[in-house]
Amino acid sequence: MQTTYTLNTDELDEGFFQRVKSAFPRRQVTIAANDEADETEYLLSDPVRKERLLRAIDDINHGRNLVTPDQSLFR
Repeated sequence: MQTTYTLNTDELDEGFFQRVKSAFPRRQVTIAANDEADETEYLLSDPVRKERLLRAIDDINHGRNLVTPDQSLFR
């Protein structure tokens, strides 16, 4: 079983850990933490990369410069 919890660090208290323990009684669990905002901030931090990404998004939205791989390779 897999469950994803998304919460603010202010919500990390004994109650949170008790809920995890209740959801996974007597089992080994892995808790991974990440800050999803960091990836977006990093990608947009460089002006050249930001412009390229925004241009690519605009191309997708307008159906330009799209590449469709040969789907027969996946059958």
